[in-house]
Amino acid sequence: MQSTDLGNKESGKIWHRKPSPATRDGIIVNIIHNTSGYHPKVLRFLNVAFDGTGDCLIAGDHQGNIYVFDLHGNRFNLVQRTAQASTALAFNLRRKSEFLVALADYSIKCFDTVTKELVSWMRGHESSVFSISVHASGKYAITTSSDTAQLWDLDTFQRKRKLNIRQSVGIQKVFFLPLSNTILSCFKDNSIFAWECDTLFCKYQLPAPPESSSILYKVFAVTRDGRILAAGGKSNHLHLWCLEARQLFRIIQMPTKVRAIRHLEFLPDSFDAGSNQVLGVLSQDGIMRFINMQTCKLLFEIGSLDEGISSSAISPHGRYIASIMENGSLNIYSVQALTQEINKPPPPLVKVIEDLPKNKLSSSDLKMKVTSGRVQQPAKSRESKMQTRILKQDLTGDFESKKNELPDGLNKKRLQILLKGYGEYPTKYRMFIWRSLLQLPENHTAFSTLIDKGTHVAFLNLQKKYPIKSRKLLRVLQRTLSALAHWSVIFSDTPYLPLLAFPFVKLFQNNQLICFEVIATLIINWCQHWFEYFPNPPINILSMIENVLAFHDEELLQHFIDHDITSQLYAWPLLETVFSEVLTREEWLKLFDNIFSNHPSFLLMTVVAYNICSRTPLLSCNLKDDFETVEDMQAKVDQQRVEDEAWYQKQELLRKAEETRREMLLQEEEKMIQQRQRLAAVKRELKVKEMHLQDAARRRFLKLQQDQQEMELRRLDDEIGRKVYMRDREIAATARDLEMRQLELESQKRLYEKNLTENQEAVAKEMRADADAYRRKVDLEEHMFHKLTEAGETRSQKTQKVIKENLAKAEQACLNTDWQIQSLHKQKCDDLQRNKCYQEVAKLLRENRRKEIEIINAMVEEEAKKWKEAEGKEFRLRSAKKASALSDASRKWFLEQEINAAVEHAENPCHKEPRFQNEQEDSSCLPRTSQLNDSSEMDPSTQISLNRRAVEWDTTGQNLIKKVRNLRQRLTARARHRCQTPHLLAA
Repeated sequence: MQSTDLGNKESGKIWHRKPSPATRDGIIVNIIHNTSGYHPKVLRFLNVAFDGTGDCLIAGDHQGNIYVFDLHGNRFNLVQRTAQASTALAFNLRRKSEFLVALADYSIKCFDTVTKELVSWMRGHESSVFSISVHASGKYAITTSSDTAQLWDLDTFQRKRKLNIRQSVGIQKVFFLPLSNTILSCFKDNSIFAWECDTLFCKYQLPAPPESSSILYKVFAVTRDGRILAAGGKSNHLHLWCLEARQLFRIIQMPTKVRAIRHLEFLPDSFDAGSNQVLGVLSQDGIMRFINMQTCKLLFEIGSLDEGISSSAISPHGRYIASIMENGSLNIYSVQALTQEINKPPPPLVKVIEDLPKNKLSSSDLKMKVTSGRVQQPAKSRESKMQTRILKQDLTGDFESKKNELPDGLNKKRLQILLKGYGEYPTKYRMFIWRSLLQLPENHTAFSTLIDKGTHVAFLNLQKKYPIKSRKLLRVLQRTLSALAHWSVIFSDTPYLPLLAFPFVKLFQNNQLICFEVIATLIINWCQHWFEYFPNPPINILSMIENVLAFHDEELLQHFIDHDITSQLYAWPLLETVFSEVLTREEWLKLFDNIFSNHPSFLLMTVVAYNICSRTPLLSCNLKDDFETVEDMQAKVDQQRVEDEAWYQKQELLRKAEETRREMLLQEEEKMIQQRQRLAAVKRELKVKEMHLQDAARRRFLKLQQDQQEMELRRLDDEIGRKVYMRDREIAATARDLEMRQLELESQKRLYEKNLTENQEAVAKEMRADADAYRRKVDLEEHMFHKLTEAGETRSQKTQKVIKENLAKAEQACLNTDWQIQSLHKQKCDDLQRNKCYQEVAKLLRENRRKEIEIINAMVEEEAKKWKEAEGKEFRLRSAKKASALSDASRKWFLEQEINAAVEHAENPCHKEPRFQNEQEDSSCLPRTSQLNDSSEMDPSTQISLNRRAVEWDTTGQNLIKKVRNLRQRLTARARHRCQTPHLLAA
């Protein structure tokens, strides 16, 4: 057994060496699908279906990969990736390259295996589709799910009808009967209806099966001719229905190990004319058993308990079986290899069957049991015993009636009456009547075995001896003669066998099995004594003919004797050619209507009758050569007649061919019109789809624009909120900075006052110490001088005391005034600074309110206004930077003024200026708001320089303030020290 792994390949060979399937399992090749990668896994096949030729099949796995396997060309191709599991397949459409696949999303798609493109997409089911049935013409298809069945037109891919049922009933299967316009619907309540495809008119309903053998049908199968329906379910019983008689005619019981039937399918045969006799039964154990419905013999089986089968499909010509195994692989079986051992004695498998009585049937009357072991006889009831006793009284009549009974309900007596009345059988039913009269076994297995042996050596050069124009006819004749020679060796040396077989081969050239069995039956029944004197002519048969001729026409026989004419000359040529060279086709068919309907001796009587009818020309012949001359002339006449007939037939064929061509042209034109309609429908569908797609794209684009606008609005809202939040934070931070600055100023003021107090206390303490020392010294000197000038110094001391007190008061007033001036100057600076901060905050608030109004207006305006707003914002940003630069310049100017004032005060500490005048000067030196606002009118170079200076001043502003404060403290302390020292020295 060969095994092929598809892997990741999209095409390749199915097998790499010539397959040689064994008789035991019959497997041609085992196909698996393993993926290679980091996590390798096995892809399981789910469905398989053959095309109309039977040489190609498609299979789908559970990931949606669909492969085409060409068994004749030994190739496989990946034709589609559907990305979802398939639930049903159909490959027998009218356009051979197209196939239908039902998918897990409840849709049905049509693909092309050549272009690998999607042809159509059909929707309408609301549950999984498990069956697809295609009409014999390929024009319609029926898809079946558990709740509905839908009829589709495969030319336009439009739904024509829909079968709706109650949910409580449910559908088992709906399918077309082969070669007919009948639809069979099978429901879960075992009801089966037949419908007319065109009108959907209910033709009939099958009756309910017997209660004793009632099973719930799950699976169904129909023969190719549409006459027999096989049904099974969760039981080991098989019901066979005759759809023409509309009744159950047989019940087959499978072995006890079969508990349920999962699949049924008939095995086709090219030689059985559609009346399939072999049925494949797949049971719950994964084994598919093939049985003969007539003999109930088990022919062969596939699958095993270890390697079970989940589903199968059989090719239309019956050569291959494709089975999906339970492990997910695909097995291809050869039916020829499986049937090689059929002709050998099989195990004793017997049947128990009773003929159907005309009264009411019971299930026991229909049962045919397939068992292994001894032959079993059915138990006879009292009624049957009584009937048997009654039938024994007239055994002869019963024998005659049975003798006249033919298969398929025909009666020989009635056929003879019909033949006697009309002289021939109807042309339409002639072949059917012949098969019934000859009771052909139609043993295709044995015939296939003979055909498989090939061409016999005796007939290798048949075309040289019998040149036939039609190569097909020659090939069929050669194959039939070879099968006869393989069947019996004597036929390989029978010289007249081609003459005997040729008319039957020409008549049955399209059904070789029937041709072979008709010739074999003719030889066995009508020519069985022809070989007793082989290889000489049958003298015994010729003697019979001579005796009959002597009885009916003694004069003619005496004439033959007088001229030394034997029966080998006037009888044997007619027998070995079976009158095919002396009769026309219609005459020959009429003759064999009578031969097959009468006793085998009728053929001999026909020879005698032919001679008697030709007695006038025969009596006129006086020499032996004349008879041979007559024979030649007759042959020439016959040949001329055959040629004329052939010419007329050729003309008729040409006429029919011309009509056929015209019909083909009309059909092609009709197909072209249908194709154009289909293309127009497809174009309309594509146009509608395009419009839908454009509409969807437009809506999607509009939605995208709307989303972008909404996103832009949200972004603007977020930006506005962020700016408002930043403004609030800046205002809060500015307020906190102002509070912190106020706190810093107060703390610096307290620190300054503390340091000033400490310095004053230290200086006062030092001065007091010096003053005490100096006072002690002065007291000592004054005490010494007082002793001298005690009287004159009293007044001077009082004056000095008054002056000292006045100086001290003046000094104290000066210090107090200076402190007040400094305090007022600080308050003024603080007021100016607060005013400046308030103006800046108010300006920011006004600016923010103006920005809010502009932003709100900008949201309403178009894109051009947004650019204008952006330019306005950029301009305002430059203005703000200019204002900030001017503010920094003003602050630096203020610091420089303070430094200059401090330096001047340090150089001239005792100089007093008018208080209000300084304040006016300070206020006049500060830049006004109008001046700051007019800064926007500066030239660009001045603005750039101011911006640069503002950046530099911002980094050094705080350091300058700290240095100015420290310098002011030192200068103030030094100035106070200088102002106090002269008074002390003077004192």
